[in-house]
Amino acid sequence: MFRHFLTLQQVSRRQISSTVRRQLVNKVPDKQKLFQESNGMPVHLKGGVGDAVLYRATMGLTVLGTAYVIYELVKAALPQKKD
Repeated sequence: MFRHFLTLQQVSRRQISSTVRRQLVNKVPDKQKLFQESNGMPVHLKGGVGDAVLYRATMGLTVLGTAYVIYELVKAALPQKKD
């Protein structure tokens, strides 16, 4: 009885799910080769153009944020005189 129930469950599951599962290609070995190459490039830039853009944007925001913090500290340390 239980075996018949399991068979019925499997058959109904197959009929409901009509989509074919997509097989994913394993890209890990290719990425390992890319990142382990000794070509003098830093590892955080080996990913391509996207990594370079992300790195430069992060560094730009860091420099701007540091400059803004220094400006606010100087402004707070040297208050304007009230006449």
